[in-house]
Amino acid sequence: MGISTPTPIQAAALPPLLQGRDVIGQARTGSGKTLAFGIPAIERLDPHSRAVQVLVLTPTRELAVQVGGVIEALGVRRSISIALVYGGRPMGAQRERLRRGASIVVGTPGRVLDFLRQGVLRLNTLKMLVLDEADEMLDMGFAPDVTRILQATPATRQTALFSATVPDWVRHTSKRHLRDPVHVSVDPRPEDSAPIEHIAYDVPTGGKLRVLCDLLDHRGEESILVFGRTKHGVRKLARELAEAGYPVESLQGNLSQPQRDKVMQRFRSGKVKILVATNVAARGLDVTSISQVINFDLPETSDLLTHRIGRTGRMGRRGQAITLLAPIDSTKWRDLERGAGKRIPRAPWPGARAALDATPESVLATIPQRPMAQPMVSFSVRYRRGRRR
Repeated sequence: MGISTPTPIQAAALPPLLQGRDVIGQARTGSGKTLAFGIPAIERLDPHSRAVQVLVLTPTRELAVQVGGVIEALGVRRSISIALVYGGRPMGAQRERLRRGASIVVGTPGRVLDFLRQGVLRLNTLKMLVLDEADEMLDMGFAPDVTRILQATPATRQTALFSATVPDWVRHTSKRHLRDPVHVSVDPRPEDSAPIEHIAYDVPTGGKLRVLCDLLDHRGEESILVFGRTKHGVRKLARELAEAGYPVESLQGNLSQPQRDKVMQRFRSGKVKILVATNVAARGLDVTSISQVINFDLPETSDLLTHRIGRTGRMGRRGQAITLLAPIDSTKWRDLERGAGKRIPRAPWPGARAALDATPESVLATIPQRPMAQPMVSFSVRYRRGRRR
């Protein structure tokens, strides 16, 4: 593949994985995590067996396709058979692919579980299980399906967890699934190590669309990723931008898989320069030409903010992230800063030209320095049948 020098996460994770150890690996997006677990997966399996020996679980269809492509390129000279299984595509072709035999299966939990229940997929010969984007895979949304899948695998399997963020609760949960894991952490604060300038701007109520258009009017040649919060909001924003003449498409959960694939192909190729997306694009969107991420709406958690920002500044390129804050966003923004454990430069909106030329240092120089507020102690009062609890 033309690669001779491992990235830091590969150099740290390859030895224990090749030794058969369980591993929890943390490194920023774009750091080479897929090769870090893909190489041991290829090396440790028997290429002459058609039984499933490696399973890689991902939270999104796009990430499954991306990971599958990397592993397929790794195994092509050894004739390694790989099956991709994920929702949004007809089950028939995927079912037939599994019946023909595959050494490695890459997929999303829901579709993997469907095939397990149908008896088409058997994991009794599994040697290695990988949870990619482990923080999301072990969150409440995916955890029940992931647990059911784990129960169908041998206790002797090797398990690897990889993610850009590994919160303490993930480490606690992983104790149920891993045996004496090796913890590998490279660049534990992705937003600090990546060459990304992140600035937040206060805009008037109802002024976000005008500010966004101002930024897009001053865009360069590279691609821009705009994050919204809901499927409906993303669809509406993309429609408004398209009607205003901007080359834009949207990526959100209501699209069929063929539609999502088409949008991603057009964005990757540069035919569409502006992509408006929900958090689905914060996982597994590996496009090196994204020069700017704009948070039109705030994410739910600080970890999601990290994953969003990590879409720019890929492969050593510099990137810029701009977050737009309406007055109603101030409280949530302080919570996100506390969760991230750092203060992000914030200033009144200066206009697109000044914003694009600004650096975090220049913004900080214009505002009073103050320590971050300490987390507030919160409580709730619940009422039930007239009694306070």
